[in-house]
Amino acid sequence: MISNIFLSSVLFAAFILISPQGAAAQAGGSYKDMETEVLKYVNEHRTGMGLKPLRMNGIITAVAEKHTRNMAAGKIPFGHEGFNERMEQLSKQLKPTYSFAENVSEGAESAKEVVEQWLLSKEHKKNIEGKDYNLTGIGIQKGSDGKLYFTEIFIFKNYQ
Repeated sequence: MISNIFLSSVLFAAFILISPQGAAAQAGGSYKDMETEVLKYVNEHRTGMGLKPLRMNGIITAVAEKHTRNMAAGKIPFGHEGFNERMEQLSKQLKPTYSFAENVSEGAESAKEVVEQWLLSKEHKKNIEGKDYNLTGIGIQKGSDGKLYFTEIFIFKNYQ
């Protein structure tokens, strides 16, 4: 009996360590794999329309992640509060930049679901399909309310 309880505990611990949800929890709530999936689905949509894929940018991602953490923690309301300040910061760091957009969402449970929701919204879809955008950054965070919060920032940076 004791050995069965021990074996069950070991198997449960192994499941937590190898499952995707367990991996995210082990990384202190990091959703890097899901961020990569969001980019994959966004780029599948873009390339299906003949648009160039977006490239993930670490500077933009850091800003998107910070905004998402603040929404998830309730430090700011869900939405685009501080958008102009975020874009001004990114403009200074990524000179020259010419256009910006941002999608936010709450409550989706997967990368595919959040992208599908954005594509059902006229404004969010317009951002995803922005023909000039070439860079993006994505942030995902679980809130104290148990919901996932998402931010994707789109930027056109001229490399010439």
